[in-house]
Amino acid sequence: MSEENKGKNEIQKEKVLQAKSGFGMLILGCILAAAGIGGFVWGALLCDRNGADVLGIAAIIAGTLAFLAGILILCGLKVINPKEALVLALFGNYYGTLMKEGFFWVNPFVTAINPTVKAAANGKSVNRKVSLKTMTLNNEKQKVNDETGNPVEIGAVAIWKVVNPTKAVINVENYKSYLSIQCDSIIRNTARKYPYDAAEGKDEKSLRGSSQEIADIMCRELQEKVENAGIKILEVRITHLAYAPEIASAMLQRQQAAAIIDARQKIVEGAVGMVEMALEKLSENEIVELDEERKAAMVSNLLVVLCGNKDAQPIVNSGSIY
Repeated sequence: MSEENKGKNEIQKEKVLQAKSGFGMLILGCILAAAGIGGFVWGALLCDRNGADVLGIAAIIAGTLAFLAGILILCGLKVINPKEALVLALFGNYYGTLMKEGFFWVNPFVTAINPTVKAAANGKSVNRKVSLKTMTLNNEKQKVNDETGNPVEIGAVAIWKVVNPTKAVINVENYKSYLSIQCDSIIRNTARKYPYDAAEGKDEKSLRGSSQEIADIMCRELQEKVENAGIKILEVRITHLAYAPEIASAMLQRQQAAAIIDARQKIVEGAVGMVEMALEKLSENEIVELDEERKAAMVSNLLVVLCGNKDAQPIVNSGSIY
């Protein structure tokens, strides 16, 4: 393995800092700063009384150094809130990561790195901590073509969190944008592999009929893509799924036609069963004897009544049908 690749692999390893408590260093820094101010003032008074007094100059220099040392110590104080982490670098090299909540003191020359946070235009300090809380990425609906080529609109939401802040800020430029782009890509690629609706008589996965299974597939594929960014995908859910507006009306008519056909099929099957049962009952109970012509007429009338869209109007026949 080359030295360059070896260095890249080493920088990806997370080093959790066991930093000192910040309370003792806070007291020490305040004492040094106060002593430095006192020494500077005392030295200035000596020089004012005795001119360029050696003791006064020494007190001014010592006071200045003590004050600067106190300020430098105070600059190393860091506050870490629950579910937060701070990735630190020292002169361009990865120094370590603070992940435990509390008040700590670290090397005052380290700087926090977080590419997702931009420096404020007014020069004020910004919070460069990496949040470890569970967050939600709402992927807006986008138009894609399903397996059969029909344009559909699909949207999803991803529930995620950062589990390795070192990878999140070092391996990728902006882990939030990286996650969003990868989520868009996974949704598009997955939607192209499955039809919106399963074909009649086929047991296959579809975007509408197997939405939870499709979402689980998206979750696994997205996890593989963002593994190097230190992100864990907890869940992916499809929040919006519909045909594109340009074909929505045609697909609605198709679904309505299929529903009507299915309903008619059930009606005919039921009507034939009822007619068969009526003829059997009439024959068993010997209520009336029907020849083949009368049976045909009765079957015709019953089917019209049972399969018609409107209520039948009864006609009383007081004579013979011949």
